Amino acid sequence: MRLITLEEHYRSERVNKEIGEAGDYFRAANSAGERMAAGRLANLSDLGARRLEDMDRAGIDVQVLSHTHPSPEILTAARAIPLCRIVNEELADAVARYPKRFAAFATLPVADPRAAASELEWAVGAGFRGALINGVTQGRFLDDPFFTPLLERAEALGVPIYIHPAPPPEPVREAYFSGLEPWLARMLSIAGWGWHAEVGLHTVRLIANGVFDRHPNLQIVIGHMGEMIPFFLARINEVVTPFARLQKEFAAYFHSNIHITTSGVFTSPPFNLCLEVVGIDRLLFSVDYPYAPNEAGRGFLEKITLAPVDFEKFTHGNAEKLLKIA
Repeated sequence: MRLITLEEHYRSERVNKEIGEAGDYFRAANSAGERMAAGRLANLSDLGARRLEDMDRAGIDVQVLSHTHPSPEILTAARAIPLCRIVNEELADAVARYPKRFAAFATLPVADPRAAASELEWAVGAGFRGALINGVTQGRFLDDPFFTPLLERAEALGVPIYIHPAPPPEPVREAYFSGLEPWLARMLSIAGWGWHAEVGLHTVRLIANGVFDRHPNLQIVIGHMGEMIPFFLARINEVVTPFARLQKEFAAYFHSNIHITTSGVFTSPPFNLCLEVVGIDRLLFSVDYPYAPNEAGRGFLEKITLAPVDFEKFTHGNAEKLLKIA
């Protein structure tokens, strides 16, 4: 059984230092999650033996690597452009050393969409399989016309964009998660609820604001069993479609332009829901390493029941097709 995982994290120690104080809010907000996974995070910056040993223990054949918080993409373009290249060169080096074990998503200087488009083109030329973007960019969601150059380039290159959660902007944190014990507030604002709701909203906005009418071949990946959208898809479709100026019903775009990974969610009920609502061809196995252990992901595979052909699609076939991994 071949296993490919798509939401597997890395942190550049050099870039983390150079981001400096600009990343303090993200480090503090994410500290609850990192506290919970402290033992495993020793391997976050490793792109060699320790990571491979973790993969081998769970039978993970390929990790698609991406940079975690804080990412250079939170910076102004002038600072982000060189730091994104450093991250991408580090990941490219790891893939070159272990081409059968690693692939990568590019980190992009999204504050300058034209520079981000150029970096994506460089990265794809270097063998990257797409890009991963963490949350909103300086208050903008990707449906903003500001990002058109980047979305056009991703569509033209035929590579997906993975939208990953980020700690909420300070006004959102204050409005929704104040008045709680600090560690509880931090966890609720990120992995406990907040950032899944934000990526769900981000994805809904992409569809509702016509991104896929403008870019019909653009493919988006979201994690965590679809960031709650599959549960509400029928209702969103019914309520939003009459008010959105779209060429098709809302749900049609979710079935043609969105892919879902299992990252960090290892129980059968949400998987069965996704299977029924979305279908096997757009479901991809992922772990969320090292925040989640590879063993938990592998154990999840023993809980689900799929026909052999569907099991192959889920564990590696869909990823091979989407990311063009041999």
